[in-house]
Amino acid sequence: MAQITRREAREQAFALVFEMIFHDAPVEELIDGAAQCRDITVDRYAREVAETVRAHRDELDDVIHRFSTKWKLNRLPRVTISILRMAVCEIAFLGTPVGAVIDEAVELTKKYGGDDDPAYVNGVLGGYARSLAAPEKSGEAEVE
Repeated sequence: MAQITRREAREQAFALVFEMIFHDAPVEELIDGAAQCRDITVDRYAREVAETVRAHRDELDDVIHRFSTKWKLNRLPRVTISILRMAVCEIAFLGTPVGAVIDEAVELTKKYGGDDDPAYVNGVLGGYARSLAAPEKSGEAEVE
């Protein structure tokens, strides 16, 4: 199997995370379905992202809710919520560099989302990233 780029792996992860909205199935089952329908092999990183999103979805949604000033989660387009879940997951649980995650999330949103969605995704993720870099109001830095 040829090595795929991190961008391609993120696109695979996005497809899996998006599919989770419609099917409450284990990640492995979603991967098997993707392999049968599209004759693809899912990258290890895509699998890790999808499994981590599944395991921490409520925590991810709490972060998104905290930094989403314009919409409630249930009002967000499914593409947008999937991309935000994936991006917050990469930052919070996988230690992926914040700048790369935000850039890739915005690019995915440009490709799959609506016209206003990339700026929204950038704003939510930017707010989250700033909160990680800034000390808490109590004077203590947030533990990563």
